[in-house]
Amino acid sequence: MKKLAILLVVILSITGCKEKITLETSPISEATINSVANELKTKYDASLHYRIEKGVKATANLWRESDGSIEDFEVFCSENFIADDEELNYVFQAMAHNFEHLNGYMNRIVLELNRAVHEDTGPLHKIDRLFGAYSPSAHIQDDFYANKIAFIITLNFPYYSLEEKNKLGGNWDGRQWGFARLGEMFTARVPAQILQNYNEVYSASRLYISEYNIFAGKLLNDEGKTLFPENMKLLAHWNIRDEIKSNYGQNGGLEKQEMLYKVMLRIINQDIPKEVINNDEYLWNPFSNELFKDGSKIEFTKEGNIRYEYLLNNFKALKQMDPYYTDLDTYIKRRFDSSMEITIEEVEALFKEYAASPLLREVGKLISERMGRNLRPFDLWYDDFVGRGGMSEEALNLITKAKYPNATAMKKDLQRMLLHLGFDKQTATFIADRVDVDAARGSGHAWRASMRSMPSHLRTRIGTDGMDYKGYNIAVHEFGHNVEQTISMHMVDNYFITGTPNTAFTEALAFMFQRRDLDLLGFKEKDSTKENYEVIDIFWDNYEMMGVSLVDMKAWQWLYENPNATAEELKEAVISIAIEIWNDYYADVFGEKDIPLLAIYSHMIQSPLYLMNYPYGRLIMFQLEDYIKDKKFAEEVLRIFAIGRLTPQHWMQKAVGQQISNKPLFDAVEKALKEVK
Repeated sequence: MKKLAILLVVILSITGCKEKITLETSPISEATINSVANELKTKYDASLHYRIEKGVKATANLWRESDGSIEDFEVFCSENFIADDEELNYVFQAMAHNFEHLNGYMNRIVLELNRAVHEDTGPLHKIDRLFGAYSPSAHIQDDFYANKIAFIITLNFPYYSLEEKNKLGGNWDGRQWGFARLGEMFTARVPAQILQNYNEVYSASRLYISEYNIFAGKLLNDEGKTLFPENMKLLAHWNIRDEIKSNYGQNGGLEKQEMLYKVMLRIINQDIPKEVINNDEYLWNPFSNELFKDGSKIEFTKEGNIRYEYLLNNFKALKQMDPYYTDLDTYIKRRFDSSMEITIEEVEALFKEYAASPLLREVGKLISERMGRNLRPFDLWYDDFVGRGGMSEEALNLITKAKYPNATAMKKDLQRMLLHLGFDKQTATFIADRVDVDAARGSGHAWRASMRSMPSHLRTRIGTDGMDYKGYNIAVHEFGHNVEQTISMHMVDNYFITGTPNTAFTEALAFMFQRRDLDLLGFKEKDSTKENYEVIDIFWDNYEMMGVSLVDMKAWQWLYENPNATAEELKEAVISIAIEIWNDYYADVFGEKDIPLLAIYSHMIQSPLYLMNYPYGRLIMFQLEDYIKDKKFAEEVLRIFAIGRLTPQHWMQKAVGQQISNKPLFDAVEKALKEVK
């Protein structure tokens, strides 16, 4: 019997880790796999043969010499294959109960260890960073292989490929989907040290971004004047982008936008002074890139390539996992084929079709006419199609700061928001009671609970004088996530299908909530013209997101083609890719070539290959909004987000009866443009 055991050496070179890790493969031969499977098939009915073949093969692929001999493997399969339906259901229920509590408490531990990092609790100490980078669950995978629970799962709950799930899943009920999702839990044996190492790298990059603040009140124009309130602090890129949005139609708005656009370019090119990042002690002219202190011009240190070093570190940490996967042997494949359950080729084709649409060229002309000037690159964030209830952002700031002076005030208002959106009192109370609100250190996020007895967390920026409109707008978005998280945790068939097909689907509901932020403040104005402009606004918003997502995807493809690149080479590549995408899909609209603006998104640095969830989510959002427009919002949200974690194909069919496509939005925009003209 030929052994296939091959030892490969993986050298950890990230974050100073030099310990050698051996990569083992299975000692179980193809002949043994066939022999064991055939023996089981002779014992059991033909209806179990498919499950036997998949289970034995999956278990063999993950078996290592440390797990036992070949004879041990044969005995294990013989003694642990479950043929009886009643026993199989019992094991499934036990798995659901135990994994819910294991995942739930682990999630809670991580949340608590990261409170100082994620929440605005004051200055960070080194000890906060160390706890934030620690992964208490890194060794769980090893433990479950050691105690053979992982192998009981692989033997009895088959892993199905995306193609198989899309083909077979239409006839599955919730329990069968739960069986399939349980079978996905153990598909690779990544050493705990590599998992812990990645968590440290990931945590460091998120912390870097969460503290990347620019003090707008310290920015100077070429006349040496400041344009923004003295204490205005903007987190890159989110708050800088939102401040650009807020200045449309405002006196002096264009000059402020040009200034912030220049700040963005300095960040992308990394010639921004290190001294002005999260520091209000200096005055800075981003146009001339000059730094001043105490009235005198001073020398400074450019940030250099730090931004791209974090991106490179994330790539290296994730690439360390590649050899441990058979089919999903790159992070790109794992992110798309496994996590997103749609191929990168499909996503790329959808986005390119969108970005090339002639309708976007028409919208660009419409924006130019409305502003009475040629478009500038930062008009990617044009935000004056739909007014804010006729109110300026300053006026809205006064309202939100008074209404939400702290996180507690937002928490107390969650039930009212849900009642306002049409949820009955019992459901509104149920959901609101399961969401906690915290003041965020970074831009804000929603933290999902992993067990029914724990709350999810809504986090947004809250200043010392209360929550401004930007913070409120983000909070409503994150609350949409929390609502999805609660529904898809408590109202699905079983624990293993909690959630949605992928992150884009939870983003869809978050965007649906965000669109209603003014309505939730009491500003409700509906007419056909406004509705048409809302459609055009969604369309234009997604144009920008398609571009930044294409940059993110192409940057990762470049990294895999150039795995030994330096941070400097990566910076040049990302800028080049951003310019290429701009020239292909944006230059004709904006009238300017060679613009690297699409490389500004902070997600690229802190959240590897996350960005595509936003435009994908907006397409889903539009299809959901279009479907429920003549139905009751709350009832449909409850129905749709209780479907559970099926594949995107099956989820969309159950939700709205059609697949994800650009066409519904294209058709609506074409109609809206005709009517507004």
